Amino acid sequence: MPAYSGSTSQTQPHTSAVSVPPALAVPVIEATFPRRLHPYWPKLQENSRTWLREMRLMPPDKVERYADSLCYTDLVAGYYIGAPDELLTAIADLSSWFFAWDDRHDRDSVHGRAAHWRRLCRGLHGALDAPHEYLHHRDPLVAGFADCVRRLYSFLGPSWNARFARHFHPVIEAYDQEFRNRRCGVVPTVETYVELRRLTFAHWAWIDLLEPTARRELPRAVRAHPAYRRAALATQDFSAWYNDLCSLPKELAGDELHNLGISLIHHEGLTLEEAVREVHRRVTQCVTDFLAAEEEVLLFARKLAGGNARGKELAEAVQSCVFNMRNWFSSVYWFHHESGRYRVDSWDDRSIPPYVTEDVLAENELVGEE
Repeated sequence: MPAYSGSTSQTQPHTSAVSVPPALAVPVIEATFPRRLHPYWPKLQENSRTWLREMRLMPPDKVERYADSLCYTDLVAGYYIGAPDELLTAIADLSSWFFAWDDRHDRDSVHGRAAHWRRLCRGLHGALDAPHEYLHHRDPLVAGFADCVRRLYSFLGPSWNARFARHFHPVIEAYDQEFRNRRCGVVPTVETYVELRRLTFAHWAWIDLLEPTARRELPRAVRAHPAYRRAALATQDFSAWYNDLCSLPKELAGDELHNLGISLIHHEGLTLEEAVREVHRRVTQCVTDFLAAEEEVLLFARKLAGGNARGKELAEAVQSCVFNMRNWFSSVYWFHHESGRYRVDSWDDRSIPPYVTEDVLAENELVGEE
């Protein structure tokens, strides 16, 4: 039986044939958040396949069989409309890397590869601070991350780069916390999980990337504006909670402990059905919160324009950022119904996705021991 009543088989991306199960439907997204796609998307998809092979993040046969159907490039091509092609490619590769890292995290947790996991975290911290020094690291995940970071650091300059690093170091640490939780069988409380999820989803790193897309670093006063922060948090919380909602069957099958639904079941005594409804309620509230904040940010941008060229340029950058915050909703929403990443009901083994290769992970483990 499908995990959610009404779930569908694989469909081609960007078609109207996708059917959303009722428990996952958010009508306001379908009605008022138009879906957009960066025109570079077809080339992006081709580049991503090549990069995954070259970086050894997926075996060549699995790249050919699964990469397009996982829709990772579709996801990013809907986030950052207006980005230069080179930037969009770097962001797309970071997104693909993130999914591969998440898969490694899961398998290292399941098999108790604590020493290997610690080495990986150290490598990622190092690559974030000095990417050029880690481009040829023996662990493909470290080398791939260094390659993405090196490219992203070429767009806005030292202050933006330092901020991105400040925002991403805690992401690595939060993943490490999840690793330790899983090894000890700890299910975070709802409140603890909410804060942890904002880190493991890399909320502020994805928001940072709106600025090179707009081709301008925003002043601190703009980034700290309450409405701007509320809009940013709403779009990221929506994305994280909607991912939790759609991935709940996958994560229950894989004995994962980190999902808003799992925390609600474990600590609040909700049934599975009640937990699904509660996560859905929170998801919908994020949309409402964003719409209210969006109006305030756009008003703020009009005031920033100030009748001069510099103010107009800043206002346009803010408008670009908010426009793409809005695009996260539709891109995340449709991605989850098109990607093969969450189709647990179609897998031969519900505990491990077919696009993950255990022997490759074991090989990387042996390389780390050398």
